[in-house]
Amino acid sequence: MSACLTCIHLAVTLAWTLRTDNQLVADTSPPISTGALKVEEPVLDTRQVITAVFKDWVSGVQDYSLMAFRALTNIPTRPFYGKDLVEQMDDIGVGSLPIVLLSGFFIGAVMVLQTGAQFTRFGQTALTGQVVSLALVRELGPALSGLLVAGRCASGIASELGSMQVTEQVDAMRAMGTDPYRKLVTPRVLASIAMTPLLCALMDFIGLIGGCVSAVFSLRLNVVEFWTRAIKILEFPDIMQGMMKPLVFGFILATVGCYKGLTVRGGTQGVGRATTQAVVVASVMIIVADTFLTKIALFLADKVF
Repeated sequence: MSACLTCIHLAVTLAWTLRTDNQLVADTSPPISTGALKVEEPVLDTRQVITAVFKDWVSGVQDYSLMAFRALTNIPTRPFYGKDLVEQMDDIGVGSLPIVLLSGFFIGAVMVLQTGAQFTRFGQTALTGQVVSLALVRELGPALSGLLVAGRCASGIASELGSMQVTEQVDAMRAMGTDPYRKLVTPRVLASIAMTPLLCALMDFIGLIGGCVSAVFSLRLNVVEFWTRAIKILEFPDIMQGMMKPLVFGFILATVGCYKGLTVRGGTQGVGRATTQAVVVASVMIIVADTFLTKIALFLADKVF
């Protein structure tokens, strides 16, 4: 019995000694410095940010220029996807007719109302047909038709190609040996170049009809007089300027839409961003190009024609 009590006493003494030692070790351990665990926040350098943005912009311009160049060089070489070209001509040309014709009619009517109100002050309402004809053929017809087609077709091209890029259909074309630029980009660019001038010509004609209707009912002008003055004022440099611009505008809106669609990143949200960017970039580029094309056309009209 005494031996058992002795063993119990020794066990209790040993447990108490170990507990006391552990407390001493815990109390004497140095405190952990919280400063060592802090992660320093990176400091943004404005110069580095601007440099990165500029490099991305230059890289995007380079990729866009390369894609546009390949789309043009693919036109005279085989294979030629005629069925895709016809489908795109129907989508871009026929599909854009309602919005172009409706807008053209009311643009011509508004121009007659605005110019006629000013000419009435000087008793020269007969000059309304000449002013409206020159403005439509030279500037308003090409610019507005290009912007309208860009808003409809550039967004559609970007969303269509962007969806194909997200679902890896473009990668599947490359795996099967098909050139995506020849299959997807070239037919759209060629169809846009071919259809935009025709849409512009129809918009000019419908705009003159709208102007004529407005002139007859608001200014009491004669229909024959209006059309005679509107046609006689036009010369070859005016028509050349009005038909040269839509060619460039069609090329811009198609290539921008294709580029934004083929460079989509980020899934379905990226498709939405690419669609918006395609319309914005194409519209801005059309307006900027219109300025330089107008200057070139006026120079050629004075020197060549």
